[in-house]
Formats: sequence, structure tokens, C-alpha cells
Amino acid sequence: MAQVDYYKTLGVEKGASADDIKKAFRKLAVKYHPDRNPDNKGAEDKFKEINEAYAVLSDPDKKQKYDTYGSSGFHQQYSQEDIFRGFDFGNAYKDMGGGVGGGGAEDIFSRLFGGSFGRGGGRGGFRQGPQRGGDHEMELTVSFRDAAQGAEKLIAFRRNGEREELKVKIPAGVDNGSKIRISGKGAQGEGGGPAGDLFLIIQVLPDPVFIRDGGDLFVERSISFTAACLGISLDVPTLEGDKRIKVPAGIQPGTKIRLKGCGIKSLGSNAKGDLYVKIGVHIPEALNSEQKKLVEELAEKGL
Repeated sequence: MAQVDYYKTLGVEKGASADDIKKAFRKLAVKYHPDRNPDNKGAEDKFKEINEAYAVLSDPDKKQKYDTYGSSGFHQQYSQEDIFRGFDFGNAYKDMGGGVGGGGAEDIFSRLFGGSFGRGGGRGGFRQGPQRGGDHEMELTVSFRDAAQGAEKLIAFRRNGEREELKVKIPAGVDNGSKIRISGKGAQGEGGGPAGDLFLIIQVLPDPVFIRDGGDLFVERSISFTAACLGISLDVPTLEGDKRIKVPAGIQPGTKIRLKGCGIKSLGSNAKGDLYVKIGVHIPEALNSEQKKLVEELAEKGL
């Protein structure tokens, strides 16, 4: 779903009052009404857009969710049917004059949106056949290693007013913001329609050893000055356990040694990133007399 700025559609500021939103809507509705723009596809599309914007911004609950979650988050919870459900078309066009009053609103919207409109309890309402339930979202926090290697988790959530538990598979490679879709675990449908889906928004805890960048991992190891000069074999951590690497003589501080394929599996494939070991050189803060003498001798020899 493309990003939609309903305030911009109606030409009002986000803090506009309900009266200002209504006035802006009515002005645009008169301008782009299909009866005033016969066979004008552009005007018809604009008319649909302003009515969708008004259906959201004139409903306190929908408006609050739109303001809170933004366009993307809002449309993950509301389909177009959800947006227009309960919208009183007749009242929205009441007393507008100029041949665009509420009397024919239901017929116009039935033609434009493909639904049918009727009155129930004195209010106009959007009525169709079976309606799909809305989608739900919930955050799921997982450990760094579970995100990297995959895991199975037991989650609990509320659905249709009742608590449910479900085992879900966390695929290897998920990262912060990854979404896992669980079909049919959203809101219950209406009129025999299917249930919506549940989306798990993954939050990954930081790890004390590894830093992640996409599929690559980074670790830091510090070696002594003499090891940097002479070279050393070093055990370094990976997700599969320690691996021994050879640090070449003369390595410079900050150099990264690459372990190919020891990173994180890409989500949805078997390809793995790499692991990089960043080498630091430890310089002692104090030397004893013997060490100081040896270093002075090395300095005299040009080292």
C-alpha cells in the first residue's frame, strides 16, 4: 500500500479541527463530484481519494490510529472496506446543494467502489458480502542467536477478546523490523468472511560478542604488541563455536581478518554473510624495569 497523506489530500494541516476538515472535504467533493465531471477519470479518482480521506479523518477512532501509526501502519490494520464501514454517506453530503446532496450518494458510491449502501438504524453504512477481518500486529523480542540461527517460540496474544497461544517458527536471518505473517490469526471476518492475519514485528536483543551489519558479523580481538610484530594463532568466536585464525606478523591495529561464510544466513536463502575479526593491539600502560630496558634496546635498534 502506497503512503497516503489524508491531510494533504484534503488540503488541511494535521492539527485541523473537525469543522475545518469537514469544510475542506465538502469544498473538494463539490469540485470533483462525478455529476459535475462526467466521463472524467481524473476527477473520479480524486473524488474517491477525498472520500477515503474524509472517512478516516471524520471518524475519531480511525483518525487516532492513523495519527499514531502513520499511513503504512494504518493500512496494515484497515482495508478499504474497513475504512468505509459505518461511514454515513448521506450525512456527509447532506445540504450540500448544487445537485450533490445526500439523496443519491449511495448509488454514486455503489458505482464507484463496487459495494452496496443501505441504511440501518438511521445511519448510512457500507455493506458488502463477506468481509475479511483486519490484520493485527504485535512485537516479538528474540535473542541475537535465535534471530541468527532460527528458533521456535511460544507466543500468547489476544484475538477476538480471548487469549490464544501459538508456536511459531522464527526463520534464521530475521533482523530488527522483520515481519512474520501468521495467516488467519487476525481479527475475525464478518458475514462469513475470512479472518485477517497476525504480523509479528521482530525486535532483536543486542549480543555481547557480535555486532551485525546485514548478513555480516564483526568481533574484536586484542593482541599484544609482540604478537602483532611476530604473528600469532588466535581462537575467535563464531556462531558455530570458536575457530582458530592466523594473525600475520606485522599486522596493523584496526585490520580486519575475514572468515568467509561465518556470518548470518540471508532470510529466505542459504547464502551466508562473512565474519570479520577486527584486530586491536594492546599497549601496556606501565612497564617494569626489565621490560622498559628491553623496549629501550629495541628503540635503539630502530624498532
